[in-house]
Amino acid sequence: MTKLRKDQIYKDVQSIASQVADELATYRNMSAATGIRPFAIDIPFEEVHSYTASQRFTTQEIYEKIRLQFLAQDLDDVTFEFGLANLSKNGYFQRKSSRFEECYADTVNYKKVVKYVIPPSGSETESLVANEALVIIIPNLKNAAFRSLRPTFFLAGLLTIVIFAAFGFTLWTMWRQKKLGEIKNDFINNMTHEFKTPIATISLAVDALRNEKVQKDVTKLSYFSEIIKEENQRMNRQVETILKAALLDRQEIELNLKPLNAHQIIQDVADNFMLRLQEKGGALELHLDASKDIIRADEVHFSNLVNNLMDNAVKYSKENVAPKICLFTSSSEKIFTLRLEDNGIGMNRETVKRIFEKFYRAHTGNIHNVKGFGLGLSYVKSVVEAHDGHIKAESTLGKGSCFTIDLPLQKA
Repeated sequence: MTKLRKDQIYKDVQSIASQVADELATYRNMSAATGIRPFAIDIPFEEVHSYTASQRFTTQEIYEKIRLQFLAQDLDDVTFEFGLANLSKNGYFQRKSSRFEECYADTVNYKKVVKYVIPPSGSETESLVANEALVIIIPNLKNAAFRSLRPTFFLAGLLTIVIFAAFGFTLWTMWRQKKLGEIKNDFINNMTHEFKTPIATISLAVDALRNEKVQKDVTKLSYFSEIIKEENQRMNRQVETILKAALLDRQEIELNLKPLNAHQIIQDVADNFMLRLQEKGGALELHLDASKDIIRADEVHFSNLVNNLMDNAVKYSKENVAPKICLFTSSSEKIFTLRLEDNGIGMNRETVKRIFEKFYRAHTGNIHNVKGFGLGLSYVKSVVEAHDGHIKAESTLGKGSCFTIDLPLQKA
């Protein structure tokens, strides 16, 4: 493109030189027949007066004529140098621009155009007037061609970027759709497992209730009825978890914000978990050291937040190792901080990066007893952010995990 543009500019400059040379030639030849005196000098009117173009025009006037032609050809960004030579004086340049001699000598790097200023054929002084030559030099033809193509190059570059961006976006969309497909399949599998177990338990309990011996035994009747009730509640909790996650994701849930005693809620949730931990021989340590613990939050969601974190700590504990959970609180002037540490199986870096993604579940190796939809930590993160807070996860594979939550304190 640059080469073609260079050739085009050179042809345009040749055309400009021809037009300017012809224009200069028409002003050279002045005689008594025209009735025009080129200069106010005392010469008999009958005599023919012939003047060269260099005598008729100053350097600036010739420069302006050339510049106007450049503008007419849309070459206003192309620089040029010119010289007007008198051929009768061995090509002496009587009119020339400031850098003309420097450029004229360098025939390797600079392109020049030469046009003769010849009086019109048949004029009175055709054979009397010495011929002249107009020389126009383009000092940087390649640069001039490149500058004129800048808009084209810019559009081509922009189009290339758009094409690559569209291609990249397409690949990213395909990859994301693939990941969503995998997540959907995992979710369906998990959901099937989570509902299949209570449904099977309820079915067995119902079959047992049909037995005449069971119907006659009030204790057994109460036992199987309690199983049905517990499994039904379990299914209901699973449904509620999915619905809450969906509502939080669409930001349709309304938080009932009010001043809460964070230490009291943490203590209540911890008390409920003591039985589960004791069954596994585990321990729970509370270090509620925050000097300020009044936060503005939704009581239900904040309780669920703490409950989910502790539930994960129990579910992802090591086999044959008693689980240990430590809860720490601290506060600054405006922030209440809750930190939960456990001695569970821990997570690798990739898992830590994705742990708050919806439906994502960490791989547990040979441990297959961990149940859930992968919504717990996603729900926790949504609740924290809904309260204008921040959550951070840290973990070491095989050693345990630590979750730190910062929530704004109730303003005084």
